[in-house]
Amino acid sequence: MAEHTSGQTFLLPDLGEGLTEAEVVRWLVAEGDVVVVDQALVEVETAKSVVEVPSPYAGTVETLHAAEGQTVDVGRPLITVAAAGASAPAPVAAPSPAVDGQASRGESASASAEAYREEEKAGSGNVLIGYGTAAAAGSGRRRRPRHAAPPVTAAGSASTDQSGPSGRSDPLGPAGTSRFGATVPRVISPLVRKLAHDHEVDLHALEGTGLGGLVVRADVESAIRRTTAPAAAAETAPAAAAAAPLPAAPAGAGERRIPLNGFRKTAAAALSRSRAEIPEATVWVDVDATALWELRESARTATDPGPGILAYLARFVVAGLKEHPVLNARLDTERDEIVTYDTVNLGLAVQGDRGLVVPAVLGADRMTTAGLDAAIRDLTTRARVGRATAEELSAGTFTLNNYGGFNVDGSAAIINHPQVAILGFGRIIDRPWVVDGELCVRKITQMSFVFDHRVCDGGTAAGFMRSVADAVENPASAIARL
Repeated sequence: MAEHTSGQTFLLPDLGEGLTEAEVVRWLVAEGDVVVVDQALVEVETAKSVVEVPSPYAGTVETLHAAEGQTVDVGRPLITVAAAGASAPAPVAAPSPAVDGQASRGESASASAEAYREEEKAGSGNVLIGYGTAAAAGSGRRRRPRHAAPPVTAAGSASTDQSGPSGRSDPLGPAGTSRFGATVPRVISPLVRKLAHDHEVDLHALEGTGLGGLVVRADVESAIRRTTAPAAAAETAPAAAAAAPLPAAPAGAGERRIPLNGFRKTAAAALSRSRAEIPEATVWVDVDATALWELRESARTATDPGPGILAYLARFVVAGLKEHPVLNARLDTERDEIVTYDTVNLGLAVQGDRGLVVPAVLGADRMTTAGLDAAIRDLTTRARVGRATAEELSAGTFTLNNYGGFNVDGSAAIINHPQVAILGFGRIIDRPWVVDGELCVRKITQMSFVFDHRVCDGGTAAGFMRSVADAVENPASAIARL
């Protein structure tokens, strides 16, 4: 990264999803390339999808501020573009959420903190071309102008007002002298301050390793490890003395840490919330899918493969939800109300290259079997490479999970919060089955249904399952009624 630049520096903007960071997946330009306004510069992975970031400037690429695979905080430098044929203004100074507590070069810690608080109150930060914010354009929202940063002393501290957004003195604010004359540590990130507070770490005792001596998350985590290691050793010492000696670890044995990417962080949070909040119940049934298998095979031609099995299952699920609309809903715990939807946005669990996502076929209740097949193929293809839209990834009202694609028979799935139910199908395999009193080989699949017991009881769940199972076992008559 160049130490000094003469061009316009584009900071990673808020992509309209309230996210604080993104990972650089692939640069679409190189240093020295000539770019125009709105030209795609880079692919970045947010917690929801992979998006292309367009350029707000025209000129020559001067500096790429992040390598592929690197995570960049919102508000941190992404790329510098030298204006063509004119002297470019100084690099853009804008706040970052300061997740790691580091301020931009040339901007004092206090100025960054003040600007960051302004961005928080405004709702959305810098917005890149082609992406909207929570407030519509021309909404009349005003933001205070950013003032020049005060001089920084040789020790890296700035003499600034340390008031927080409420006007009170912030004892954990950026380094300098507070209005009471006390020296406070250089900390910008509220996440770093909270981490220190939760673990009773004295920020005054820490020597910051961040830019200009800022105390960053790694500094606090190191202090936590130093504090907890002796206590843990003291607790385990008596037990270790009484126990037989353990064999030494093999030479070279150790641990390897794999950072969670944006997709997995979001999935982990959603699944944890689902398990913590929803009293779920699971029911399942074995279904004879022989007739459905034969119907699918009969629809195939040499030039047209016809709808896939999943499209038929989706059609039957949508029909079942029309009969039991309480399952196409969410629970408003604040008002103790079940909120049902007029349309079915059918979510599909898709395992992509970078993690599990659950995009939705929007308006699935208005589609034919062929229409569902086309929509499912298009959606899953895009979702696997991170190209599903933000709406598709957040608008689902019910989820269909085809875990049979992983060659497994059953699963007790986790409900995709805030939905209230999820239906899954295992693999379709040949199994012995009794038909009209005689044993024969049929194509059987296991269907499992997980539902929020606050929303409905077992009778409703069983009714929905039988509606779908009966359609699978008698698909021709079911489609005729749809």
